[in-house]
Amino acid sequence: MDRRELEALLRSVQDGTLSAEEGAGSVFNSFRADGQLDLGHSRLDTDRVERCGHAEVVYGEGKSPDELVEICGALLEAHGRFLATRVQPAGRAALSRAMDVEVDDRSQTVTGGTLPELLGDVAIISAGTSDAPVAREAAVTARFLGAAVEQIPDVGVAGIHRILSVAPRIREANVIVVVAGMEGALPSVVGGLVDRPVIAVPTSVGYGASLGGVAALLGMLNSCASGVTVVNIDNGFGAGFAAAQINRQIVRAAESGHSKTS
Repeated sequence: MDRRELEALLRSVQDGTLSAEEGAGSVFNSFRADGQLDLGHSRLDTDRVERCGHAEVVYGEGKSPDELVEICGALLEAHGRFLATRVQPAGRAALSRAMDVEVDDRSQTVTGGTLPELLGDVAIISAGTSDAPVAREAAVTARFLGAAVEQIPDVGVAGIHRILSVAPRIREANVIVVVAGMEGALPSVVGGLVDRPVIAVPTSVGYGASLGGVAALLGMLNSCASGVTVVNIDNGFGAGFAAAQINRQIVRAAESGHSKTS
């Protein structure tokens, strides 16, 4: 269904030729038929939830406020919720005016609709307070995807006793996300303390020789600790998504094992 066909359908609902229920059914059947919803400026991947387990997430940067409202509104109607990341102030304001949303200014995220039941255990550790925006993006993403999350802030290696004091807690988590800038040493320390998957997130926090996060990225890629996986610089979304996927499989395996023994 292209934009012209959609407008004709809406006029039919408006003049009473079609009921609202019939109109909604026509739209739903149309965009589900070929797995996409054409909004003119964007094509939503409406079948992603069937293929990947989760619906499409909106990357807000570069999109106009009007485009964000239309995209997020369509996702909300199709899936009952949406997540938009890297949303600039004008976009956050437009979404807040248009619908009932939860805005996190620090992480530049906007969520709408109803969250799923939060299960499992994802720990998100950040080295310093300056890393909080990226850590919060990871936390918002993982929660949106159904993971129970605990954030543990400001435990960088400059005060090694801080991370050691929370080691018993993080050993309980299914997955650990470690967010750090500067030299990026924290994931290696964490990787040497736990038997869990560790997802390292380099941030662009640091002085000149940090090269906008490249130093932390290279340090994490060269970690001597086993089991450390690295995402891109400042990519809290990617880390939160991966953590939620791993957590989801662990929860499913635990539930399957429980059902077999009960």
